[in-house]
Amino acid sequence: MMTALDLPPDTLDEAERSFCDTIRQHGWLRTAALAEEGKPGFSFTTGFGVTAQQPELVIFSTADDVVHDIFWALYRRASSGLAMPVGRRTAEVFSNLPAYLFPVAPRNFAAYLGWSRWFYRGDGFSCLQIVWPDRSGVFPWEDGFDRTFASDQVDLTEMGWAAHRAD
Repeated sequence: MMTALDLPPDTLDEAERSFCDTIRQHGWLRTAALAEEGKPGFSFTTGFGVTAQQPELVIFSTADDVVHDIFWALYRRASSGLAMPVGRRTAEVFSNLPAYLFPVAPRNFAAYLGWSRWFYRGDGFSCLQIVWPDRSGVFPWEDGFDRTFASDQVDLTEMGWAAHRAD
């Protein structure tokens, strides 16, 4: 798979060179997007696919320092050859709450994964959305979910989070 790492450096602008240099140095890079009207803030990775042979990740409405630690922990796990726990309730993401990782539908790549699309030269990569529960450990598709958190995560899957559960 050709990526931006394969492009001649003199064809890249300063931001693009810096982006690629970070991936070369650390194996991945995090892009953060601020909340906009009707759209919560989010962060996503670029580089997992080429350096760890695992899907990229995206998460909504999570503090920068927490996201950074989560992405590093999951990158180390992926780099050691452990597959991501797709569609299963897992304690591998947060220290105090469960999470799920679900496949992001490619139709959502353009709206949420711009730099990854640039890096991979299109949509020929995979990405998982990390979905977190409310403070009581209840997920958005479960009865009793605290609705005050309902707009904090956007469902990026093809058929809805609950349809992608494997457990």
